[in-house]
Amino acid sequence: MFAAEFARLWMKITKEWKLHLDEALAPALTESQLNVLELLLEHQPMKPSDMLHYLSTTPAAITTLLDRMERGGLISRARDETDRRIVWVTATERGVREARRGVEIRERYIQQALDRISTHNQQLLIYLLGKIADEPVLRPAAAGDER
Repeated sequence: MFAAEFARLWMKITKEWKLHLDEALAPALTESQLNVLELLLEHQPMKPSDMLHYLSTTPAAITTLLDRMERGGLISRARDETDRRIVWVTATERGVREARRGVEIRERYIQQALDRISTHNQQLLIYLLGKIADEPVLRPAAAGDER
C-alpha cells in the first residue's frame, strides 16, 4: 500500500520536475547538460571516463552528450600534453554562466515546492529521503516552525 502511493507521488514529482526544467533551461541547456556542467565546476578538468562514476549513463551516451555540449559552446575538450590518449573536459565561460543559470532555476523551483511545508517538515523530508537513499543526513531539528 505505502510502496504504491510512494511510487505514484515520486513519479508525479519527477515528471513535473523534468518538464519544468526542460522548459526553463531551453534552448541553451538540458537537465543532463546541467548535471555535467555542475560536475565539471566541482572537479574540472575531468576525463569523460571519470564522469561515469557520477552520471548514470554509458560511455557512448557521455560521448554523445559531450559532443552536443561542445557544439553548443558549453565545454571544451583538449588532449593531454603528455599522453595524447587522454582527453580533458572543461566548462567554457558560457558553460559556467549556463550552469549558474540552471542551478538558480532548479533551486528556485525546488524552494517553491518546499515552501508548501514547514521548515521542520522540510528537514524531516530530507532526513527521510536520506534514509531511503541510504545516505547519512543530519537528524531534523525538534518540531517548531509548523505551519
